[in-house]
Amino acid sequence: MELPAVSLKAIILVHWLLTVWGCMNHILPASYAWGNFSVLAVGIWAIVQRDSLDAIAMFLAGLLLTVLTDIIHISVFYPSHDHLGDTTRFSVGMAIFSLLLKPLACYLVYRMYRERGGEYTFNIGVTSAGQDRSTYEPIDQSEAPPQWPPPGKAAQPPY
Repeated sequence: MELPAVSLKAIILVHWLLTVWGCMNHILPASYAWGNFSVLAVGIWAIVQRDSLDAIAMFLAGLLLTVLTDIIHISVFYPSHDHLGDTTRFSVGMAIFSLLLKPLACYLVYRMYRERGGEYTFNIGVTSAGQDRSTYEPIDQSEAPPQWPPPGKAAQPPY
């Protein structure tokens, strides 16, 4: 089943709205807002520069990182049942909903990364242990080795 094409603008708008609603009550710390809004700013950079592979890769990496930080923020700062008012419940619910939507957003942003010409895997500079096959020469072909100097040229005198 093919997922419909989703605009990067729609992804950023949904996550911006859910982050604003998640920050309505002061249950979550300021680092939750700073982390999510800074990643959304990188997403705006990815919208502005449509051909930039770095912008979309950084936005994807930021989304993946905020999945981890959101889990930590929500689990550490989740209030006890005694202090759950309606606003608090709504705010934390929107933060959890944003967290649940982030893996889908990561998948869609990864598809956009591939459409912009990104590789299947992220290259972090580690080389593989395999052999370099670019200089491979088959041994079953029998060609005569080239003669030196070529037969049509005279040998150059030594210096």
